Amino acid sequence: MIIQGPKRVAFFLPNTFTALNMACGYASIILAFKGEFYFAALLLLLGAIFDMVDGRVARMTGTQSVFGEQFDSMSDVISFGVAPSLIIYLQLMSGLGRVGIVLSFFYLLCGTLRLARFNANIDKVASNFFQGIPIPGAALGIVGFVLLSTEFNLGPYESYIAAVYCAFYSLLMITNIPFASFKKSEWVRRNKRKVFALIILVFLLLITYEQVMIFGVINTYVLLCLIYAFKKRKDLSDLFSLEDEGEEENEQTT
Repeated sequence: MIIQGPKRVAFFLPNTFTALNMACGYASIILAFKGEFYFAALLLLLGAIFDMVDGRVARMTGTQSVFGEQFDSMSDVISFGVAPSLIIYLQLMSGLGRVGIVLSFFYLLCGTLRLARFNANIDKVASNFFQGIPIPGAALGIVGFVLLSTEFNLGPYESYIAAVYCAFYSLLMITNIPFASFKKSEWVRRNKRKVFALIILVFLLLITYEQVMIFGVINTYVLLCLIYAFKKRKDLSDLFSLEDEGEEENEQTT
């Protein structure tokens, strides 16, 4: 089927935002090699905004497609996988030698595995929770730490702190820990005005003092999700069991 007219334009619109996300990741890599880590990190933040927009535009225009999903994942590998791993390595972990190389690659590997698992289970898991932290969230966690390091001296052990931090976010992407997506949150529906005011407040804080606030916001989100997952561990134990059930059914039919 050939797409023509306004529908064709609508089809390319979300993919344009995806391409812009990829462009931010590519430019961020170039800036990182030039040692301009502050602007490299900010470009990834802009890429995350484009990444949020492309999916919403696709749903609004009714142009979701398998092509768009795969294109988005490939773009995410560059912007939220390759770029953050290079930035944190060049800025903070190059002094660790091979350990720094391995850990930065481990982040890229976990991010790619996270995207592959998401694509494989996209129709199987509940939409109100993410299975592990999404790769854009992990990338913003890395970005926040890099920006923090450009503002403050983290001391003689900053490379080791960065290594542990990078490994932590790498593992968060491949765990089964549920992270709230807020897509079907009853609390959000009942408190739309409060949520909107909170979003505006966070946005203002981000643009006022991004070197600290990105790190603070992402890690607060992670901490709250970990606390919630621990408290509700019995209720959430079977949340992602659909994947295992699907594999068992396939084994039985073969």
